[in-house]
Amino acid sequence: MNQDILTLGDLARRTDLPEVTIAGWVKDKLLRPAGFADDRTPLFAVAAVDRIGQIRKLADLGYRPDELQKIVKKIGLPQDRDGRMPAAEKDRFLTVGNLAERSGVSPRTIKHWEGMGIIEPDMRSEGGFRLYSQSYVFLCQLIRDLQLFGYTLEEIKSVSDDVRALMTMEADIEAFPPDEVEKKLGAMLQAIDKLFARMKLLEEGVDRWHDLLKKKRKDIMNIQARNAKRGAKVSRTRGADAGRGSHA
Repeated sequence: MNQDILTLGDLARRTDLPEVTIAGWVKDKLLRPAGFADDRTPLFAVAAVDRIGQIRKLADLGYRPDELQKIVKKIGLPQDRDGRMPAAEKDRFLTVGNLAERSGVSPRTIKHWEGMGIIEPDMRSEGGFRLYSQSYVFLCQLIRDLQLFGYTLEEIKSVSDDVRALMTMEADIEAFPPDEVEKKLGAMLQAIDKLFARMKLLEEGVDRWHDLLKKKRKDIMNIQARNAKRGAKVSRTRGADAGRGSHA
């Protein structure tokens, strides 16, 4: 999914309403942002324009904000009753900074991955704001794992493409011809088998290093104990020599 996002100013221009009016509806929870920029600027899906139109019609009929709240709470707006409110109005989206923080990487890394096509924002504004769905947190964690497995960014892009294609097919398999689905799924299974093989090698390597480090840790502690005894013996010898020197 790749949709446009709008700021309060964008909504004001598209609806010919003052920003303060729209901001008031946001404050009254009649209109919900799709997400927020890192500086807490509210960002909206394009569908918010239609929702504002519905709110405006009720407001023009003379309904006060508190009355509008009751209407929305009890029966909803027309989009709500039809059950067609876009998911972007219901889900919380993440900015580059949010996604980086939740994924344990830097914002620069997120932008680099986006530049390579490994990830892509769900929504984008003309002003440069980018929003990602919550599922990208898990995807970014998977990308980090693949880097640990020794995958190049080019290989990771291929895996990322598979993950996104699978998510799309899970959401709406009817959007793809049967032959295309079978071809994509077959390629994904081959990629999974390849990853399993690489993970097995990694696991064997981890086990070897685990045993080696465990043994060497024990060896180091034994040497420390022996060295401590040597140090104590040297201290006793020096003390005895100093005692004899004082009696001479």
